[in-house]
Amino acid sequence: MKHVRRELVKCVVVGDTAVGKTRLICARACNKRVSLEQLLTTHVPTVWAIDQYRIYKDVLEQSWEVVDGVNVSLRLWDTFGDHEKDRRFAYGRSDVVLLCFSITNPVSLRNCQAMWYPEIRRFCPQTPVLLVGCKNDLRYMYRDDEYLRFFRDRSPFVRPTRKSDLVMPDQARAVAKELGLTYYEASVLTHYGVNEVFENAIRAALICRKQQRFWMTNLKKVQRPLLQVPFCPPPPARLEVSMVSSLFEEHMGVLLTQQAHTDVVFVAGSVGFVAHRFLLAAASPSLHRLFCSADPVCELATARSSSETSLASTFGESATGDFNDDTELLIENNNKSNQRLWDLSKRRSSCQVFPSIHHQRVSINKELNHPAFQSIRIEQCNSREGRACTAAVQTVVTLTKLVSPLAMQQCLKFLYTGTIDTSKLSEIAEIRLAAEFMELPELLVFVTNIERCEEFLNAELKQQYRKAVRARLRSLCLGQGSFSDVKFKLEDGTIAAHKALLMARCDVMRAMFSGDFRESAAKVVEFPGVKEEPFSQLLHFLYTDECPPGLSKHRCVELLELANRLCLPRLTSLVETKLVREMQKAVDAGSPEDITDTCLKLLEPCKVRK
Repeated sequence: MKHVRRELVKCVVVGDTAVGKTRLICARACNKRVSLEQLLTTHVPTVWAIDQYRIYKDVLEQSWEVVDGVNVSLRLWDTFGDHEKDRRFAYGRSDVVLLCFSITNPVSLRNCQAMWYPEIRRFCPQTPVLLVGCKNDLRYMYRDDEYLRFFRDRSPFVRPTRKSDLVMPDQARAVAKELGLTYYEASVLTHYGVNEVFENAIRAALICRKQQRFWMTNLKKVQRPLLQVPFCPPPPARLEVSMVSSLFEEHMGVLLTQQAHTDVVFVAGSVGFVAHRFLLAAASPSLHRLFCSADPVCELATARSSSETSLASTFGESATGDFNDDTELLIENNNKSNQRLWDLSKRRSSCQVFPSIHHQRVSINKELNHPAFQSIRIEQCNSREGRACTAAVQTVVTLTKLVSPLAMQQCLKFLYTGTIDTSKLSEIAEIRLAAEFMELPELLVFVTNIERCEEFLNAELKQQYRKAVRARLRSLCLGQGSFSDVKFKLEDGTIAAHKALLMARCDVMRAMFSGDFRESAAKVVEFPGVKEEPFSQLLHFLYTDECPPGLSKHRCVELLELANRLCLPRLTSLVETKLVREMQKAVDAGSPEDITDTCLKLLEPCKVRK
């Protein structure tokens, strides 16, 4: 075997106790990897024995290295960290000294300047010295859950590293510059900088040796210690945006029970039920055709201003079935025998939905040839509060005797919420009959599944029905503006909407339209500083509970501002989730530059507001 000439380099490692000297030597000499649990155990002062190069062959072979074309055998000398110890023997004939401190202990860095460097220069005045910061991993790990969990289990006997304990790179470099040293960092946990530190220590020793032995040709290509590659901490775990749960179905139930700004009345026998045309038209094509069956009806619908409150005082609580015959008995105009009950209903009701013929200003009556609907007529009444005698047009639909009040109540509940009251299953036959005559196929299938004891099929049916209703709300109410009762004047246009739905979906809208604000009685509401595009995206969310389609990461700031302005946390979370997913796709596709630019643009408005 050919003998290879190797330069022997003695490297002495010094520094305070518990800064990580021995771990650093073991990581290089034995190529030893350690876990976080091993590093966090109680510190026991140890010194790595120099005779391991003689005892263990693998340790000796691990010391062989080629640096800049020079074969080197690196011998590492460990020392105690106690200041009063005599290290004269360790410093003897040393080629390079590593002065170590802990990045989590600023005192150890001050001791490097005050105690260790003067000691090194006293025993090794010409020996090159490198300043090494150990435990580099704790710069980011002090916030790691696994790291903090270890200390929580052992509290209060141990304390985790805090941000105030850390030595920043600029602080260490300032000390190194003052002492005239080269600065490096290392971590035995991630193995960052371990090989770089010792390679550059070898270079520093060989450069010093070359200056003393200039005739040695094998040292001509040796470079000066190189700059260390910057440390790149591992990327943080992907954070899942917390999605605010949907309350759309609950809001539809609120829309049914609160009966705000209703514009249609269904009369079943002696009981009246109030509802909203726009929602019923979206829920049922047959009801949509009914409301649009007569042109005068549609013309009046576009010119009306819906009532500011419900007709509950006239018709009672439709959701509970608590009806009063005196206030709910609906009599035809030509029935003179019951005129007394009609007048009594007018006196007791603050909203005269069916005024007598002497006070009637608008009256259109149309008989229908339909098994469920007998007639449809238009009546004009005053609001419940009588505020400035605000006019409101109500569509009154009289049902045939085939549709009972209880069945109609359940039909309305299904049209609004996609389900029925299970406590009323004793009247299931009436509900099925009403669904068949009113052309409500989804309700008919829903009831049939209950009769066949196949209720498990209704879960998917409800999802499909609700999805279809949202789609028709988007196309009929948003796209066409059918049966709208308010307009929003924006910076660059006007958009029609429906007060009742806005109040059910948004607390700010409810306060605006039901309180003493002037917007509650206005036909046109001004929204200063809001453009048509973000407001239409807002309405898309309110009507469908979905993130607006086509929303780009470059045009989402205005929508987020509007969502925060109107206190809509679910819309904010939907937009945030969409942005995060789009950016993650771009990162996975390999274009992080675009993501950086987008993030900076999104952060600019936040910085301005702060």
